[in-house]
Amino acid sequence: MTLNTIVTGGAGFIGSHLVERLLADGCNVAVLDNFSTGRLDNLSHLSNHDGLTIHDVDISDSGSLQGLFTGVEWVFHLAALADIVPSIQHPLNYHRTNVDGTIAVVEAARNSGVERFVYVASSSCYGIPDKYPTSENELIQPEYPYALTKFLGEQIVLHWHKVYGFPSISLRLFNVYGPRSRTGGTYGAVFGVFLAQKLAGKPFTVVGDGNQTRDFTFVTDVVDALMQAAQSQCLGEVFNVGSGTPHSVNELIELLKGDVVHIPKRPGEPDITLADTTKIRSKLSWKPQVSFEEGVQIMLENIDYWGKAPVWDANSIAKATKEWFTYLG
Repeated sequence: MTLNTIVTGGAGFIGSHLVERLLADGCNVAVLDNFSTGRLDNLSHLSNHDGLTIHDVDISDSGSLQGLFTGVEWVFHLAALADIVPSIQHPLNYHRTNVDGTIAVVEAARNSGVERFVYVASSSCYGIPDKYPTSENELIQPEYPYALTKFLGEQIVLHWHKVYGFPSISLRLFNVYGPRSRTGGTYGAVFGVFLAQKLAGKPFTVVGDGNQTRDFTFVTDVVDALMQAAQSQCLGEVFNVGSGTPHSVNELIELLKGDVVHIPKRPGEPDITLADTTKIRSKLSWKPQVSFEEGVQIMLENIDYWGKAPVWDANSIAKATKEWFTYLG
């Protein structure tokens, strides 16, 4: 298929994998990224592709988006600020990017008449859920500004569908991992933290007893879900994207092999994340293909990527997450 597409945040972890897939499928791809967290290196292997253009823009500056959406059929909106602690420290920055930026992108897309708009939402909107597996109908209870702003972005996208018939769909992602996952941050990017520690010969910093489980979902499976969403006729709807199978941090440590140091359990973190994927399996005919063991092996085969990543230890994590405990403890 030859489609003109936009991927905001296309130089990031998930975004770069999506760009790779779209180009492989014959699409033209315009990446919109300000490189605050995304890395140009994530797209370096695609730099000579005729179908790729890269724009250094701030999505919250609506003026910088002028003309970029003309003739575009599909938009995938991934650009966002992530992580818990920085969102507590700088909530206005998160609102500006994740909320104001989403409005700017949505309006640019609507005014250009795009055919599909896929919003990448976060399962963090569920907070600490009352039920597991967690369905799309579960109570929304964000624990920190990042989760709130991502949910507000989703509400904008869905409201635009209700009011303007905007052709949008939202996917709430659970614990995505894979090659090129983020190398910074003390929350969320557990693989990035652990692999940098493994390369440096340092112990893995395990939160609590390590028995907490996560719905680890491999990045290529997530990209498949994004593509299925763009191709579907299901508009104005929300879908969970997860493996539907929980794995503990201790299981991950067994596969990575290394020493462990335990750090205090952190407030606002659920003991379990587990997606109810009934809806996406039924309506989008999507299901994950990469097992946890296969995914971890792929990560180990690409471990050199984390050679320049910051190496966290118990002391640096305690310092970086001090405000986390202050506000949420």
